[in-house]
This record gives sequence, C-alpha cells and structure tokens, in this order.
Amino acid sequence: MSKDFYEVLGVSKSASEEELKKAYRKLARQYHPDVNKEAGAEDKFKEIQKAYETLSDPQKRRQYDQFGEAAANGAGGFGGFGQGFGGFGEGFGDFAQGFGVDMESIFENFFNRGGGRRRERGGAQDGDDLRYDLRVPFEVAVHGREYTLDIPQLVACAECGGSGAKSGTKPVTCAKCGGQGRVRVVQNTILGSFEQVITCPDCHGEGKIIADPCPHCRGAGRERKVNKVKVKVPAGVETGIRLRVTGAGNAGLRGGKQGDLFIYIEVEDSGVFERDGQDLYSTETVSYAQAALGAAISVRSATGQIKVDIPAGTQPGATLRLRGKGLPAVHNPSARGDHYLKINIAVPKNLSGKQKDLLLNFAKSINDAIIQ
Repeated sequence: MSKDFYEVLGVSKSASEEELKKAYRKLARQYHPDVNKEAGAEDKFKEIQKAYETLSDPQKRRQYDQFGEAAANGAGGFGGFGQGFGGFGEGFGDFAQGFGVDMESIFENFFNRGGGRRRERGGAQDGDDLRYDLRVPFEVAVHGREYTLDIPQLVACAECGGSGAKSGTKPVTCAKCGGQGRVRVVQNTILGSFEQVITCPDCHGEGKIIADPCPHCRGAGRERKVNKVKVKVPAGVETGIRLRVTGAGNAGLRGGKQGDLFIYIEVEDSGVFERDGQDLYSTETVSYAQAALGAAISVRSATGQIKVDIPAGTQPGATLRLRGKGLPAVHNPSARGDHYLKINIAVPKNLSGKQKDLLLNFAKSINDAIIQ
C-alpha cells in the first residue's frame, strides 16, 4: 500500500499551500540525490516529489482527498469509487438493457465530464499527453534559458494524412452499425427476450472500416517521429515546477485533438547557495580586524561578484540581508528574493612576536583576561 501523501510531507490534511511548499522544499533539500548519497534517498526524493505534485494541484488534491491516489493521478478512473459503483452498475445495467437503454453511453458521458481524452463516435480520439523530465543547472534558475528538446511523438502519417486508408481511398461507413459504432442485439433467455447495446464487432466502435489500409502506417493513421520542440525555461524555476507546451504531445486519431507536452523541472544544486523559494543563503568568512573595524568585501551572489559592506563590530554568526539579490519570481522577473549572508570570523593562527604584543596591549586596554 502506498504511503499517505500528507504523511510523506509531514503535514496535516488541512495544511495550506504555503505549508505544503515549505515542507516540500525542506525535504527536497534533505533527500536530493546530489546531496544525500545514502541508500534509498533517491526513492524517497521521488516519493516526496510525487506527493507534492498531487497536493499542490487543487483539483488533484480534492480528488486525492475523496478517492485516493488512483483518482488524483488519473490511473484507473475513479479507483475505489468505481469499484464500489460497479455492483450497482451491473444490477442497474440489466434493468436498463431490458428497456433498450444504452448503458455504454450513460457511463461514457458520466466519466468524461471533467476532462480527459475522450473518444468520440465515429472514431475521433484525442492524442495522449507526453512527459519530459528536464534537469537544468542552477544558473537557469537565475537567468532562464531556451532549450530545444528531441521529443519522440506519434504524428499523423505522412502518407495517408492520419486517415489510415491507402492514398486515393478513404474509410467507408460500417454497414453493420451504419456508422454508429454500436449495434443492438437481442438475447433470448428462459425469462424472455432482452435487447442489449454492444460495440460493433465489425468496426470495433469506430463507425468506419478501412478496406484498403495505408501501407506506410498499416492503417494506424500515425507514425513515430522525433520532433524538435523549443521550450523557454523561465528564470526563477525550482524543482517540481511543471511547464506545459500546448499541442506538442501525440497526434489524435481521425481528427482528434493533439495532446500536450508537460516538462518537469529539476534544478541542480549550486554548490554555493542554499535556496528557499526566491531567497538564497550563503556564508562568508572575514578576519577579526574586518569584523571589528568594518570593511568592504567582495562576495559571490547569484548574478556574480558584488561589494558588501561589513559594519564595524559585526559579531560571529551575524546575518546580513542583501535585498533584491535573490532569485526572480517565475511570473514576475522584476520581483526578486533576498540574499542572506551569514558571517563567520576567522581567528588568526601563528602570530608573530610583534603581532602578539599588539594584541596583548589591545587585550589589556579592554581589561580582557588572558593567559600570559
């Protein structure tokens, strides 16, 4: 049994969007494969990603809370609900068929309200969505970048234009069902005759029959091809963000709508900064004299080296806030986070005799207790 997504993220079922994001960021940093080399860390990271992906989407979260993981991720329809409804459906189906009711149409309409790839009468079927996992360096989160990706897709057959029929011919209306894709059959039992609607056995529900299939695609109407797709990854992206390229998925069948391409982003660790959303954290070491007297030092920021003033009297562990020196927001590049700089102070070693005398005189001047 899969783990509860709320338990995976360590939050309550009433957790807000901000609480979910905060918990995800903390766990993602802890179990990221580039940081955590322990056995099982990568699987844990994937589990965390899956939980956040579901709970951060309001629609998926509602479906998960009601019906569980299968419903939230579109696997197996409505999961437990569908199974529980099945017993009722079978009994109702027998009753409805006795009155000539098309049960397949009822369930098709019911389960397709809310979206998804729907197969229409006559064979039209929307293409599937595709997923591409893209790992990008930290610099992309700073500046953004355009990528050209090689995406294997199912595209409309170049020979038949997606019809599945040989050039110069076209599919013909199924004689058995008259293009409806379904036929009525009468079943005789000891209780009497019952009329039932079933999928047409000749055209398999398509409503049309390809008498002379296209030799290139063998009647499938589609062929596999690797296409180049350009995608602009915006500055400010972080691990777990999903980008959508409309119409870059698989081609539909017989006039169906083309699917979309979803690109899941994973941002590599910078090796210098810790990240919390748009904010960055790093550590800089200064000398005792610089901390006591104040100094201007060069510090690495997200956009390069910058000058930072260290105030006189800065204490060990002090944190300086560099406003607007963090990362940009994905949807508003002008809104940037902050850079928090933690100060460490280096204690000098191997002092010369003159340096020791100077330091000793200083210690005496402020009544410091020292070991002679």
